[in-house]
Formats: sequence, structure tokens, C-alpha cells
Amino acid sequence: MTTIFKLFAGPYSTLVPAGNSAQTILNLFWWMVGGAFFIWLLFVCILFYALIRPHPHNARRTAILIIGGGVIFPIVVLVVLLYFSITPLPGLLKPAPKESLMVEVSAAQWWWRINYLGPNGKKIELANEIRLPLNEPVQFNLKSVDVIHSFWIPSLSGKIDIIPGRETMLSLTPTKVGIFGGVCAEFCGISHSLMKLKVVIMEKEKFVKWLEAQEAPAKPPASVSANSGLKSFMANGCLACHSVRGVGNFGVLGPDLTHVGSRLSIGAGILPNTETTLHSWISRTHKIKPGVNMPTFDMLPEEELQNIAVWLKGLL
Repeated sequence: MTTIFKLFAGPYSTLVPAGNSAQTILNLFWWMVGGAFFIWLLFVCILFYALIRPHPHNARRTAILIIGGGVIFPIVVLVVLLYFSITPLPGLLKPAPKESLMVEVSAAQWWWRINYLGPNGKKIELANEIRLPLNEPVQFNLKSVDVIHSFWIPSLSGKIDIIPGRETMLSLTPTKVGIFGGVCAEFCGISHSLMKLKVVIMEKEKFVKWLEAQEAPAKPPASVSANSGLKSFMANGCLACHSVRGVGNFGVLGPDLTHVGSRLSIGAGILPNTETTLHSWISRTHKIKPGVNMPTFDMLPEEELQNIAVWLKGLL
């Protein structure tokens, strides 16, 4: 059975769970499927019985069959299903232990601001990518800065709405190493379908090293092209919206780009992270993601665009 389900495996699969909450939800799904199957099977049997016995039926036997199979049996099955659907709820809604990893997620049209609480108590800001340690409970604190969004990592947990003016909590424990996909599951505007994120589950030791690296400021440009890209980035006012620790912590409207080169994707999970796609994103922003607030810089010379892309990709 597991082998069959692996045919449906993928970054957004709910049939091959990689988290304790997702496993609980999958178990509930199979209970619901089983209950629906038994009710369906009983009614099909009653139907065939009526078809193959066209002559007058025994009234008492027919009454027992209808009342027992059409009323009592469905009620019993539905009560059992109700029990198995309610009992997992306390576990799904239970917060993670106090010493657990805390991750703040702020949803905006159409991207995700991610904040980790570092070892020294300092916040470490990222965007559109979440990395978590294997078999360690995690507490998500979720909020929205504009409209209603919905945070959903299908392979790890159920989805939960994020409502402006309220902070929502979600806890989970990853159980498998891998790269999974997350989405906004509530229509939030023109680029709703382009609001994704990558979720990477890592061994705890690797996660600790990664988080320490993310806390460090950006490294100086490693080449002449990258250095020119940095100068162009600053000259064109990009720091008005973006922060790059070690370069400038001025912009708060857009994603933090301190280590953008180390991320798996750009544009909130819609493009692979390469120099080519960075170039395309800067020069064709609104064609790639309609309605996004970032201005398009297609007026810049080709060499300047390329140098900015080189510098950004070097921010590891």
C-alpha cells in the first residue's frame, strides 16, 4: 500500500506525510474513506438484493433490512467516524513545548516574511523559505499584514487561516528529511497562485550550522562584477525596500536579502534561484508576478542588471 502511495509523492503530497500532524490527518482521511466505503457497500448490497428478488418480499424481513441497513448501520458508522474525527483535535491544536524552536511567519501579498529566534535571542529574518530540524517540535506564530491568507505545508500539517489583526499558532514535528512545498491556500489577490514557499527538513546538526550562518552579515563582493552589482543595487535605491545586513538595514517593505543566494528559489517559490532568473526577476518583475509591489528595473543597462544578479547570487 505504501508503495502505491509513493506514486503520488511530491513536494505537495498529503498521502506521504513527513510530519506528525500530517500523519494524524492522513489517518483520519482513511477512517473517513473506510466509513464511506462500508456505507456505500451496504446500499449496493441492498440494491442488488432488491433487483434479484423481483417477487413480493417478506414485509418483516424487508423492514429489518431497511431499518437496520438504511438507518441503524449508517448512524453507527457516522458516530464512529465522529469519534475518530474529534479525538485527534486536541493533539493538532496543542502548542509546542516552551523550549521548542519558534518561527514567526508574516504573510503579505504575495510573499512570506520569516523570522527565527537565534541562539542569542536575536531575530534572524529570511523570506519565502523555511528550514526545520528533524524530529524537533516547532511553534509557528502566524500573522498577516494585509488580507486573509492561509498557511499550508501539505506534507507536514493541515492548513490554517491567517487573519489580519490576529496571531495564529500552529505546531508540528517534522519526521522526514527532504524538501517540501508550502502555499497560501486562501485566495488573496491576483497573484495568489504565485505565493509559495520552500520547506527544507534537515538533520539537527546541519540545521544549527545553517541557522548560525544565516545570522551572520553578508560577505563582501567576491568579484569585480559582484562589486559593481552592489554599487548598482545601492545607487538605484533598492535599500529603500530591502535590507542586507552588513550593507544596509534600511528597507522593511520587501524581503531581507542578506543570504538570498543560498535560497532554493526566488519570487516566493516560483523560480529557481540562479543568476538568470534573478536577472529576469529584476527586469521583468510584473510580467512574472502581476500586481507585485516591487518596481520593474527594465530601464537599467543589461550589464548593470547582470552585475546585480551576480552580486545577489553571491550572497550565500
